[in-house]
Amino acid sequence: MSEPFIRVARPDDEGELARLDRETWSTLHAVTPQPTYDWFFSERSGHRDHRVAEYGGRIVGYVRLGFATELASNAHVRQIHGLAVAEEARGLGVGRALVRAAVAEARERGARRITLRVLGHNTAARALYESEGFVVEGVQPGEFFVGGEYVDDVMMGRSLV
Repeated sequence: MSEPFIRVARPDDEGELARLDRETWSTLHAVTPQPTYDWFFSERSGHRDHRVAEYGGRIVGYVRLGFATELASNAHVRQIHGLAVAEEARGLGVGRALVRAAVAEARERGARRITLRVLGHNTAARALYESEGFVVEGVQPGEFFVGGEYVDDVMMGRSLV
């Protein structure tokens, strides 16, 4: 098995990333309504804030990296704001490669910490993050009502120094 190719997203990836977002949407990881739009990038997160994974010449995943808050006193922290892997690419190391790319990018941008939020019932994602050095730093019990059930919001983070 070859490794996925990770690169910075390009503006012309938008349609493919919007499609991937629609196809991977699930109450396992999403607290927002299922996307129906064809746009992906926004004023808050443009193409440079995304790393995409290509496998077999096709985009099969992405990770979105941004600031944890807009506060200057918090500018040393980056946060993973989204991660998606196409169904057919799961189990091929795509998610792991994207998490590692986000960690590397955060370091390159001078961050001292990287954080993320994950739904408590998303055990596969939590296991991936834990295997990459993230630890649970807080839990908000029943924070979201998703798919007919109350779900915990789990905050995870790790040091980059």
